[in-house]
Amino acid sequence: MPRPVVDAVVGHLRAEERFGGYEAEKRAAETLAAFYTEFAGLLNVSPDEIAYVENATRAWDMAFYGLRLGPGDRVITHAPAEYVSNYLGLRQQAARLGFEVDLAPSDADGLVDVSALEAMITPQTRAILLTHATTAGGMVNPAVEVGQVARRHALIYMLDACQSVGQMQIDVQAIGCDVLSGTGRKYLRGPRGTGFLYVRRDRMDEIEPAFVDLKSAALDGTTGIRLTPDARRYEAWESNVAGRIGLVAAVRYARAIGLDRIEARVQALAETLRAELARLPGVTVHDRGRVKSGLVTFRIEGETPAETMARMAGQGINIWISSMLTAPMDFGPRGIDSLSRASVHYYNTEDEIGRLIEALPRR
Repeated sequence: MPRPVVDAVVGHLRAEERFGGYEAEKRAAETLAAFYTEFAGLLNVSPDEIAYVENATRAWDMAFYGLRLGPGDRVITHAPAEYVSNYLGLRQQAARLGFEVDLAPSDADGLVDVSALEAMITPQTRAILLTHATTAGGMVNPAVEVGQVARRHALIYMLDACQSVGQMQIDVQAIGCDVLSGTGRKYLRGPRGTGFLYVRRDRMDEIEPAFVDLKSAALDGTTGIRLTPDARRYEAWESNVAGRIGLVAAVRYARAIGLDRIEARVQALAETLRAELARLPGVTVHDRGRVKSGLVTFRIEGETPAETMARMAGQGINIWISSMLTAPMDFGPRGIDSLSRASVHYYNTEDEIGRLIEALPRR
C-alpha cells in the first residue's frame, strides 16, 4: 500500500483509540462522504450509484442474489473467465430458483465470443454476467462490446472488475454495464477487507439487496420496509471505517497519478516480462487474449509453480500461484493444474523484471 493509505488507516485507528469508534467516525464524516465522490470520478458514474461493501465477492453477491430470477429465466456467463466464487453463487441460485445458465463460448483468443453470445439470447434471457480481467492470467474480456449487446436486448449486465479497476481506465458509461463490483486491495492498492459496488440508478428497483439492515432499509409501518433510495441500500450499517478511509486515500492516490498513465505503464511492463519469459528455454507463457492485463502466468519445465514461488521468495522476489482452486473452468479444459503468476504494477521497474528473469533456471 502507498504510505498515504497506510497513514490514513493508522490515523483513524489512533482516533478510535483516543475518542472511541462513534466519535472517530463522526470526526471523519467529510472523508467518508468523499468515498462516493471519489469512486464516482474514478468510474464516471453518479455518487448515489456507489456503495461500500467489505470485499469484491460480497459486492457481487449483494447485486446478483438480488436479481429477480425464476423458472424459465436464463442467464449467460463466460465460464472460463468467471471467478469461481461468482460461479459458485450462480450455480447455487440456479438450483434454488430454477433458472437456466447458458455458457457463452470462447473465441480463438480465449475471450468471450461476442457474436456467439448474442446468438444465444432468447426472450427468456434476463442477464449477462462477465468477469472483465481474469484472476488466473492476463486475459481481458471485451466488456464494451458485451455492453453493446446487453443494451440492444435490454438485459441486465453485471461486470466483475475486481482485477481491472486500478490498473486500467474503467468508464462505466462507455462499458454500458448496470452493475460493477471490485475490491480495494488489488490494483487500487487499498486495504484488505474493502470493496465497492456500482448499480445503475434505473436498475436499482430490479435488484433488491440480498439482505437488509438499518443502513439499507427502514420500517414502513410495522409490517413493511422501505429501501434506502440510492445505492447505500446495498451497504451494511457496521463496516470497517478505517479501511474505508484508507480506500478513499487509495483512490485519490491513483487518480492523482492518472489511470491512463497507470494503464500504459502496467501494460508496458507486463509485455516486457512476457517477452523476456518467452525467450527462455523451458519456460511457457500461458496468457491469452488480445488486450492483456498486468497478471502474467507462466510455467517452468520440470518445476512446479509451488517450487518456483518458494525459490523466488528465497531471493526476495514475490510471485503467486494460479490454480484449479480459483480457475477450474479455465484450467480444466486446458489441462493445466497450476501456473506461476507474476503481477506487475506501475511502481515496478525494468530492473526488477530483469532480476526475476535472471533468477529463473536455465535449461
